[in-house]
Amino acid sequence: MKIHWDDRGKSPVEKSLYVTIKQAALAALRQCFEVEDLAKLKYEVSISFVADGEITELNNKYREINKPTDVLSFPTMGTPPPGGIFPMGDIVISTETAARQAEEYGHSFERELAFLAIHGVLHLLGLDHEADPGDEAIMEEIQENILAELGL
Repeated sequence: MKIHWDDRGKSPVEKSLYVTIKQAALAALRQCFEVEDLAKLKYEVSISFVADGEITELNNKYREINKPTDVLSFPTMGTPPPGGIFPMGDIVISTETAARQAEEYGHSFERELAFLAIHGVLHLLGLDHEADPGDEAIMEEIQENILAELGL
């Protein structure tokens, strides 16, 4: 899986955290597709780190909720090009909200970003905890398994 990074939040995300975030995203794909060799899965995703102001605008525009949220996912619709890489979609994470939540929950900023990346990938794959209570339980189990696997 190829990840395109875009960091336009108020405080830049340390590059060292990108490794953990990528591991978390890959683990979500591995669990959902039940495949060990992720090289066989030719996907790409964009992960953007933004400030609360930008994610509030997006949340209002696409969900009609005029307040910040931690993560939004925008799946790509369509089919992969023959032999090419399939663009899964975009994940947008508010680093300000992530920092507040990490403090509130008493864990690291790294753990929170990894959790949000996993959560975003699961939404890109079609799981939706708001529309389907069954998906909520599935997402919680996958997220907690991956965070434990990563030692977070």
